[in-house]
Amino acid sequence: MNTDLGTREYLLKYDIKPSVQRMAIMDYLMSHRIHPSADEIYNALYPTIPTLSKTTIYNTMKLFVEQGAVKALMIDEKNVRFDIDTSRHAHFMCLECGCVYDLPIENQEAIQLEGVGELVVTEIHLYYKGYCKECVKEKRKNILL
Repeated sequence: MNTDLGTREYLLKYDIKPSVQRMAIMDYLMSHRIHPSADEIYNALYPTIPTLSKTTIYNTMKLFVEQGAVKALMIDEKNVRFDIDTSRHAHFMCLECGCVYDLPIENQEAIQLEGVGELVVTEIHLYYKGYCKECVKEKRKNILL
């Protein structure tokens, strides 16, 4: 993703008409690369934009995904999370703290679908789950106590 683009320019690049709410939501995504859910975005923005509704967040995120400005991640059963980084990469989710991390993928083109005929692949979702370094450290510390 080109981080040199400002919020307004980024929205326009994806043919999204900038509004105060859309710009606030996109700005949050650009400055908080934590793969937030719609509820997390709402909870972060509501104190400064009390007129913001959850419906606005959900509709805006749907628009962002449809226009390709954001990726939707279905990495857990509870929430759809959103990723501002639309480049090809995988994700790792910690089963303890719930944090989601970006993972680079080397040579994605080498992943082939054998014996399934001619397909047109439009999306690839690659998720890993386990425990992050901090949670492993905490678990070891608690075992030693």
